[in-house]
Amino acid sequence: MKKKPWIVICSVALLLAMAVNLSGCAARVQAADLMEGISGNRVKGKEMDLIFASAQMELAVKLLQGAVDHSEKENLMISPLSVQLALAMTANGAAGQTRQEMEQLLGGNIPLERLNEYLYSYVDSLTNQKHAKLGIANSIWFRDDEGRLQVEQEFLQRNADYYKAQAYKSAFDEQTIKDMNTWVSLKTDGMIDSIVEEIPEETVMYLINALVFDAKWQVPYKASDVFDGQFTTLDGEKQTVDMMHSEEDLYLEDDKITGFLKEYEGAGYSFAALLPKEGVELYDYISTLTAESLTELLSDPKTGAVRTTMPKFSFDYELTMNETLKALGMPTAFCGDQADFSAMAHSNRGNIFIGDVLHKTYLSVDELGTKAGAVTKVEMMEECGIFTQWQVSLDRPFVFLILDRTNNLPLFMGIVTEV
Repeated sequence: MKKKPWIVICSVALLLAMAVNLSGCAARVQAADLMEGISGNRVKGKEMDLIFASAQMELAVKLLQGAVDHSEKENLMISPLSVQLALAMTANGAAGQTRQEMEQLLGGNIPLERLNEYLYSYVDSLTNQKHAKLGIANSIWFRDDEGRLQVEQEFLQRNADYYKAQAYKSAFDEQTIKDMNTWVSLKTDGMIDSIVEEIPEETVMYLINALVFDAKWQVPYKASDVFDGQFTTLDGEKQTVDMMHSEEDLYLEDDKITGFLKEYEGAGYSFAALLPKEGVELYDYISTLTAESLTELLSDPKTGAVRTTMPKFSFDYELTMNETLKALGMPTAFCGDQADFSAMAHSNRGNIFIGDVLHKTYLSVDELGTKAGAVTKVEMMEECGIFTQWQVSLDRPFVFLILDRTNNLPLFMGIVTEV
């Protein structure tokens, strides 16, 4: 006979995925609204400047390079904005070294308080475009068990103020799964239809953030602009595809690539295509890319006639970003015994840390325009909080008693020498 001690590992899942437009979804969920008394205040934003733009480009290039390291020879797409907003909301619950590392990665030398202001103004400017849809929405979901997790009100208030996050209390049952997946599907126009398949018993919180983009070309392709053509894959395979032909007027070139800009309706957004020159390998180009070189390229297009050919394409993509983010300078947030998210919440089952960051995207490019969606999930977990202090293994002869506990007298007693 052998008794084994058990150490219970308790996990809290917190999903951060990114989106736009909170209105219209709250009426569709059946969870209790926790935002009573917590409404978004009018806050002071900070307009885009070179400091913020440089930090965002730096982060975007690093995230792309990190994605390539884990996704060679396959289509990939990331949304740096989605990842940025998801992690910025998470950072608002961090403290100490955990916060310092996240601040450094997300904003360089920009303090988190200032980064919140930048992002508030930046998102507002993006979502005010008339001709293109860019939707951004945030929601926080708590298990209906107040004795287990105490969430900091200041954390909720800050995310309500700067990120317009709504908070809901729910039973974390099958209906909650339906509610959250419906929310994600609605906020991404059905491009990403789910983010949660099951809710483990140990899960206490989800923070979901979703992004959707839908824009028409300023000059759409006509049926006569689409022909069969060949596309050569990275492995040299020839594919027959629908190729769209057009003449654009913004040309891009440096010593490694040629490319073009194609405008979306309203001129608020553009599609940039970058083609490595002959002799330049795709991944070599990406690995040597810098925020400075990409900014210079995109900010100085040449004007003239550009005959272009582009395939129609669509795909979805999924990437776990844990190792990338650790390598980029925020390892402490993933460390169960060192992470500090005390400004976010306190659990009676152990220290809270990031267990997983999952990024999902969808892209479709055709004659009319472009549709894209992104969701970023940050899973927060509890470190071991319930454990045994002693261990007894009955793996050799032993004595046993059956006691009357009222009087602490044995009703039976004996020894076991073999089993």
